[in-house]
Amino acid sequence: MSKLILIDGNAILHRAFHALPVLTTKRGEPVNAVYGLITMLLRAIQDLKPSHIAICFDEKGVTFRHKICPTYQAQRPTIANELSSQFAKAKTVIEAFGIPVYSKRGFEADDIIGTLAKKAKQEVIIITGDRDMLQLVNSKIKVYLPVVGLSSAKLMGEKEVMEKMGIYPSQIPEYKALVGDPSDNYPGVAGIGPKTAANLLNRYKSLGGIYKNLSKIPPSVREKLVKGKSSAYLSLKLARIVTNVPLRGDLAASGKWKLVNNEKLLRVFTELGFKSLLDRVKKMARQADLDKQETLF
Repeated sequence: MSKLILIDGNAILHRAFHALPVLTTKRGEPVNAVYGLITMLLRAIQDLKPSHIAICFDEKGVTFRHKICPTYQAQRPTIANELSSQFAKAKTVIEAFGIPVYSKRGFEADDIIGTLAKKAKQEVIIITGDRDMLQLVNSKIKVYLPVVGLSSAKLMGEKEVMEKMGIYPSQIPEYKALVGDPSDNYPGVAGIGPKTAANLLNRYKSLGGIYKNLSKIPPSVREKLVKGKSSAYLSLKLARIVTNVPLRGDLAASGKWKLVNNEKLLRVFTELGFKSLLDRVKKMARQADLDKQETLF
């Protein structure tokens, strides 16, 4: 069965950088985040057996979210040089695998992934450490979340999201519109916590449904909702992943998974000092069909 894996490059690199010990090349260049990303990629290939793969990254600069909310993500610290220097290396390795890289100025990797996932005709599995992506989950789309650093991962479908959060995946932006998100620096509605937000959404289904039924809501909660209405709707715009980003390229063709450019892959892995990962790729190439492509190993 055709299956597309979409990798959130920024989220996995960040997670790997903080989860793994310092790892450097012979020249002293840090590569622990790249190592973690490739480890996660190889695990996903073995566990999920995709027919197509693509990876998405944020672009530098202002996004549409910053334009509607200048304080969006304002509290986030500058990315450490030891991590930022690894993004170019990560893209080099990914391209050596023959995997297409997507990004778009003005949008986040979340939006690129959301757009590609919506367009896809096959089953989609998103690999990310960002739980915001759970809003994309439906009968066709699942999220593969790393847990305990990068040592294992959990596949989240509709059932798992419901069990974890008590709401449908599509309600997550509405939920975050109510409770806010400190990591992205938007407020939600002051005084509305997770339990209240979930109860309101279970009863009234959406943010619009809640505000249409204010008269049925207890006065203490109603007052908070009235006072925080503009903040709630702003937060909803920030929380909702865009699924119509204009993108170029034919993912159906370019994302077809097969082990290609092996000489380049061998060179890149050797330069980075990834001997154990190279041995693992060689073993995968011998054991897996990989679309019946011959390898150069």
